[in-house]
Amino acid sequence: MIPKAAIVVLGTFDSKPDELFFLEQRIKQRGFPVLTIHVGTGGPCPLPVDLDLYGEAFQPKEAGSQDRDEVISKMIARAKAKVRQLYRNGKISGVISAGGGTGTHLGTSIMRVLPLGVPKVMISTVASRDMSVIVGTKDITMIHSVADMLGVNSITGKVLDSAAGAICGMVQSKWAPEGQRKRIALSMFGFVTKGAEKIKSALEERGYEVVAFHANGTGGMAMEELALEGYFDGILDFATHELADELKGGYCAGIGPGRLLPPAGTQIPRLVVPGGLDCAVLEFTRDSVPKEYRDRRIFFYDFRSAVRLSREETLCLADQLTDKINRDPRHVRVLIPARGWSEADRQGAPLYDPELNALFVERLRKDLDRRVVIEEVDFHINDSGFATLAADTMDRMIKANQESTPPPT
Repeated sequence: MIPKAAIVVLGTFDSKPDELFFLEQRIKQRGFPVLTIHVGTGGPCPLPVDLDLYGEAFQPKEAGSQDRDEVISKMIARAKAKVRQLYRNGKISGVISAGGGTGTHLGTSIMRVLPLGVPKVMISTVASRDMSVIVGTKDITMIHSVADMLGVNSITGKVLDSAAGAICGMVQSKWAPEGQRKRIALSMFGFVTKGAEKIKSALEERGYEVVAFHANGTGGMAMEELALEGYFDGILDFATHELADELKGGYCAGIGPGRLLPPAGTQIPRLVVPGGLDCAVLEFTRDSVPKEYRDRRIFFYDFRSAVRLSREETLCLADQLTDKINRDPRHVRVLIPARGWSEADRQGAPLYDPELNALFVERLRKDLDRRVVIEEVDFHINDSGFATLAADTMDRMIKANQESTPPPT
């Protein structure tokens, strides 16, 4: 069924009118309502559009008197407010844009205000480049234009028409999960995958829905953002490895300051496990070990290798974790597997060092707020027994939080 809310065709209609009006035409020919929004900063739209935000964002001649970056930032802010308002009023079912470098920056920045599940499609001349910052933690679909955008031709027309078909199909999506279960966010990464799989099964047996996030920098931040938006009843932070890679500039670096901080205004229980905090994962092989790591213990994995952290680095991570938890310790517990924190950190494995792990735990016990329960258990992180204990602990935390939270008025 075609939704009554419109698909927004958003972009710089002053510089890409042919491509954007072509998108409007191809979407309308499929029977979908369209709302066109001009967000260009070169001047008002020369052709009629439904909303021309240039006039709303700038006074006459104001844009020409400001630096380009300031003009673009001002347009993004105005467009975000307008798109957010339209969505809240039920006027938007999805958004699509097309452009080059600046158009991609404008389009994707504005799309980001829409929540998870609202279709967001960007046709971009730079989509083949690193899109980690552009896409970030959002469900934005990037489509490479292949050819540059200088009008509609036999190549760009095919790409644009396919994108129009894609967004039309996306806004018709009506899937919803069967039933409504409490949701738990679970962080994981490669070295603790076996343990994460067991925890997922154990939590599902207890009636929870488990949403896993790859602790690769972006994944951890996406988990935090969705928690802030109220998606989760609990967080089982099984892979806190991102802190180690952030410290050493590793493969899973890129976390923001909000990682492991309690979502403001919420009371979400979080169970913290030091999954992967034994090592930093760096991009080198056994044939290209950097000089500064040749005296370290190394777990050679694939094109990446895990380096055992030093005493100083271990204590630094303990201090970072302590600082984050102590911001609001009321709903946090720490569960530590005494026999190792990753597949490379177990007896007989390359990174096994129980003394360094014990040093980390000792620092936590010394500096963590006394309200935070720290439980150390005789398991390896990937053991079935640890998965059962972690699932039971998370279950108890959620139930206790329910009992202490007053019902909504």
